[in-house]
Amino acid sequence: MNRHEMIEANLRDVRERIAKAATNAGRDPNEILLIAVTKTFPISDVEILKTLGVNNFGENRDGDAAPKAAAVAGTWHFQGQIQSNKLKSICSWAHVIHSLDDVSHFRIIEKVATHPLEIFLQVNLDSAEHRGGASLENLYPLAEEIERNPIHKLAGLMAVAPLDSNPEEAFSQLAAVQSSFLKRFPDARALSAGMSGDFEIAIAHGATHLRIGSQILGSR
Repeated sequence: MNRHEMIEANLRDVRERIAKAATNAGRDPNEILLIAVTKTFPISDVEILKTLGVNNFGENRDGDAAPKAAAVAGTWHFQGQIQSNKLKSICSWAHVIHSLDDVSHFRIIEKVATHPLEIFLQVNLDSAEHRGGASLENLYPLAEEIERNPIHKLAGLMAVAPLDSNPEEAFSQLAAVQSSFLKRFPDARALSAGMSGDFEIAIAHGATHLRIGSQILGSR
């Protein structure tokens, strides 16, 4: 089996699992967006995914992502921890940012972004600062700051299930946070949650955007 055939088979399997999980949750599979996480993989893999109908690609390192985004047209998602000195470059190629958790970073985005961005606010589910994510007390002021901006869009919330936690509990917690958040920000309905090891659980708890890498492209 060559590389194209392997990726095609893996992608078919993931799409079938997404559809099944959505159906089991009483949801429409078409409301769930698959983002193929291509970090550390070559442009050739992105090109294969493109031929297989994938148009959303996820990266967490600016230096790796910029040349890929220049080479392959699509919707590019930045989902890594944000560094202030990388934001100008990130904003040049990314269309969606999944990991905003600091108002100072948004103020830089306002100055350097050359096109409108969709922005997810990363929620911290375990109080470990090094893992990224806004605390609940900082989440709402940050959302209000984005809502006041006429160019960029507040898409919704994002989280990563902590490595040492039960994904069921983590995504249940996230769903509760989202339920409260939507009362104040009813248009920010998107929920970026779920990766290769837990995306079916995330779907059961309302995820609309899945960030899946190794289940499609294999081990790095």
